[in-house]
Amino acid sequence: MLRYQERTKVMGKVEKIEQEVQALSAEELAAFRAWFLEYDWAAWDRQLERDAQNGRLDDRAERALRDHSAGKTTRL
Repeated sequence: MLRYQERTKVMGKVEKIEQEVQALSAEELAAFRAWFLEYDWAAWDRQLERDAQNGRLDDRAERALRDHSAGKTTRL
């Protein structure tokens, strides 16, 4: 949990970013949006990889395999 001063600092950064994004032209916004989507997906992929390596997904995988063995799944 962030302390008050840290939260205030973070919110100040977020508000500044919001203002900068709002000032972008349509072309700049499209470029930023494309960049951010790639950035966000890459961050999500890294988190998923860490979770898999740390065993955080093992329970879900085991449950999915049990469900499949029990005939509770359908072909895509």
